[in-house]
Amino acid sequence: MAVVKVIEVIATSKIGFEDAVKEAVKEVSKTIRNVDSVWVKDQKVHVSNGEIVSWGVICKVSFRIEGGE
Repeated sequence: MAVVKVIEVIATSKIGFEDAVKEAVKEVSKTIRNVDSVWVKDQKVHVSNGEIVSWGVICKVSFRIEGGE
């Protein structure tokens, strides 16, 4: 039986939502192996002087736990 753990992470980008998700996966993958999926739970933008200055996402990242079998 495989065991899957889910963590929640927040990531931002100066480019857009898709880039913010890519950043989340890139950063999580530095310390966690076996990432299976990412669910974008929420999105937001940061505004300054009437302009969007960054995009943010809250993601749930799922990964398989090793050695559980």
